[in-house]
Amino acid sequence: MSPTAAPPAPVPLARLRWWDVAEVAALEADLFGPTAWSAELFWSELAAPGRGAWVARTADGALAGYAVAAAAGPDADVQTIATAPWARGRGLGDALLVACEQHAALLGATALLLEVDAGNAPARRLYARHGFEQLARRRDYYGPGADALVLRRRTSPPPPADATAAAPADPGARPA
Repeated sequence: MSPTAAPPAPVPLARLRWWDVAEVAALEADLFGPTAWSAELFWSELAAPGRGAWVARTADGALAGYAVAAAAGPDADVQTIATAPWARGRGLGDALLVACEQHAALLGATALLLEVDAGNAPARRLYARHGFEQLARRRDYYGPGADALVLRRRTSPPPPADATAAAPADPGARPA
C-alpha cells in the first residue's frame, strides 16, 4: 500500500502487533537489504521481555515507519528504527525516537544506545538533535566499508508516581 502522491500526515504511533510484522519486515528489507531483520526476528522481539515496538501509519493505512527498543537494567537499545522514503522529513523519525526514549526511561534505563551507518547523514542528524554522542566505531559492521557508529544518550528515569507527596518540604519556604 504505497502512496503515489503526497500522503496524508502519519497517524499517531501504535504498538507494533503480530499482524504488522510481514509488512514491517518487507519495508525493512527494502530499506536495509542484506542487513535487514527477518520477519522471524521481529516476531522474537515482540515476544521478548523489555521490548517496545511501534508503527506509524497514514490515515489510509500506509506503513510510514516503525521502531523497536529493548531495555534491560540501566541500558536500553534502539534495535531498529526506520521511515519509508516517502514519509521522511515530516518529523516521524523524531516521534519514533521519542517513543524509544520514553520506553527506556519508563523501564528505568539511564542510557539509550544504538548503531547507525556512518554514511547515513540524515539519521546522524536526527540522533544529534536528540543528544546522542558517539562512543565508538565498528568497522565494516554493515559490510565492507560500511562502518557503524555506536551512539549513546543518557536518560533519566521518571520519578516515582508518589514523588511529590513524598518530597520533603523546603525548609526555607515561607507558609502561604
